[in-house]
Amino acid sequence: MFSSPLRIVFVLAVFGMAIARGQAPALRVQPGLEAAVKWKWSVVPSGEKEWGFPPSEATTDPKPGAEGEPSGKNAAGAPTSAVSIAPGDYEVKRGDALAKISKKAGITVDQLKSFNALPDDTIHIGQVLKIPTLQELLAIVPPRAVPVAGSEVKEAKKAPPKEPSDPVAEMEAEATLFQVFLDRENFTSGPIDGNRGAVFEEALTLYRGIHPDLATPETVREKALAVAERPYTSYRLKRSDFRFIEVSKDSGMQPVAPPKTKGAKPGAATKAPPLPAPTYEELVAATFSTYRTPWEFIAERFHCDEAFLRNLNPRIKEPVAAGIEFKVPNVIPFEVENCLTAPLQPAADPAKPVTAAIIGFSRLEIRRGDQLIAVMPVSRARPDLRGKGTWTVLAAIPAPRLATRQESTVTPKPAAPGTPPPPADPVAPALAADQFLAAGPRNPVGICWINLAKANSTTPLPYGLHGTAIPSRMKTYESIGGFRMTNWDIARAVRLLPEGTPLHWK
Repeated sequence: MFSSPLRIVFVLAVFGMAIARGQAPALRVQPGLEAAVKWKWSVVPSGEKEWGFPPSEATTDPKPGAEGEPSGKNAAGAPTSAVSIAPGDYEVKRGDALAKISKKAGITVDQLKSFNALPDDTIHIGQVLKIPTLQELLAIVPPRAVPVAGSEVKEAKKAPPKEPSDPVAEMEAEATLFQVFLDRENFTSGPIDGNRGAVFEEALTLYRGIHPDLATPETVREKALAVAERPYTSYRLKRSDFRFIEVSKDSGMQPVAPPKTKGAKPGAATKAPPLPAPTYEELVAATFSTYRTPWEFIAERFHCDEAFLRNLNPRIKEPVAAGIEFKVPNVIPFEVENCLTAPLQPAADPAKPVTAAIIGFSRLEIRRGDQLIAVMPVSRARPDLRGKGTWTVLAAIPAPRLATRQESTVTPKPAAPGTPPPPADPVAPALAADQFLAAGPRNPVGICWINLAKANSTTPLPYGLHGTAIPSRMKTYESIGGFRMTNWDIARAVRLLPEGTPLHWK
């Protein structure tokens, strides 16, 4: 019908007209909750003694040097040559050689030796080597021969040709550095993905607004390097991490692997399709709303998009198990195992009162006194949720569960005067007892719920400020709850918002 550019223009025009009429395109519903979004729900404390699955021998990390400590092969039996090494410090381990380390780091032996000023190929256990970044790698210049007076200068050996640079990788690393920098400063733009989008640029503008010394891109980059140092770091998956990752019943440590791609070559990089969406019955049956794969766990721990994480780690193959090392964004990790440590909320300080505001239903701003201290993306679980004036932050509920009796929230419309009422749709009877969605990082309201009330009230509203199970899709999917943030953002926000903080809608 249309060529591709014309089709895009047509779609955008239709979208614009819908917005102008106040009719934004309908959001899809979070998988598994297609019927549940039409029911009444309440938030209740979990009452669980354990956060995560109970620890067991299979999910306990071995002591250093103990039997079973990862070496040579990981817990899945895969050689550690499949693991990549991120730029930064690397401690030499038993069985290492320069050739092995270089292969894992994606550089040559000569480059590794040159960057560390190594006279030969000898290394020893415990020695710390520096793995260069792409920019540092490009800066390595072979020394020139210096002519000596009165002597014959021998022809210098030709240095190995410099590996060609990858402009796309450089741009991605630069964008990641800036995203990591702002994330560390609590000016977040959602999951890190190596792209400088509109939300990122907005957060950067707000940050520069309170730092007048950052007037140029060069000064911003200098500040980013001072705060974050580098865009990437590494993380080795631990046994104890599997307390928060779904595992199969017949294997104490085997993660549930996604379906294999048809025709994939053995040993190919991870390109598996996503797991099938959970059904509502599966969500209700779960005793803990956990991560379904190690990729989900690592992506949330390091505040990034899962597809971006997979692209950073093309050498990691399925199944992923303890001992595998990931290249990850260099953020301050979201530690799901420690995110609920009490006290969650700080005490109010009358000398520096905290205020908050939700701007355009798209971001949360937190101020201490007159100083803007945090900016974080927000989305509505339902498109019809509204707020106006001023609300009040109440107490937080850690590890929330969701309860329902499947009572419909739909109110039948009254018939016009003089017309017979329309036939009523059959309504399923309400359940006799509550049905629960278990606590956990993949609960639709995430790891924490902050109660909200109208100004000067202590009665919680049905709509709180909370986390989400779908950080990369929370702006495109409907769900249960109120006003969503990523789990890593709500974990930080709750520790900045005392009870009684006014929340302004702007």
